[in-house]
Amino acid sequence: MTIVVGYIPSPEGEAALERAILEAKRSEVRLIVVNSSKGDQLVDDRLIDAKQYHELEARLSDAGIDFWIERHTQGADAADQILHIAQAQRAELIVIGLRKRTAMGKFLMGSNAQRILLQASCPVLSLKASSGW
Repeated sequence: MTIVVGYIPSPEGEAALERAILEAKRSEVRLIVVNSSKGDQLVDDRLIDAKQYHELEARLSDAGIDFWIERHTQGADAADQILHIAQAQRAELIVIGLRKRTAMGKFLMGSNAQRILLQASCPVLSLKASSGW
């Protein structure tokens, strides 16, 4: 079995990653970390660089879990990538971080979190950065 986590280097991404690591340890399953860029920007601070990739790899190794890191620099949006990977891997859980957005922000940019919550074929755990689980 597998857990899929959508990860960006942000407080919300960190909250999702920490909980996903906890769940992967608890269930003794593989964790797939999905980090992606919109692909329509020259610089995207959501995409981890080589140094951050190696730090993430070391962090997951130190956690003692089986893992894989999927890093996408362009193409489909994050929601599509997370949903596709979760379905292809028959994930038992998707973990995502949530951030507060204005109504106009949701209207203009859509909501990846909403799409994942509504379209996932498995349970989705959503966390705010300040979650105290």
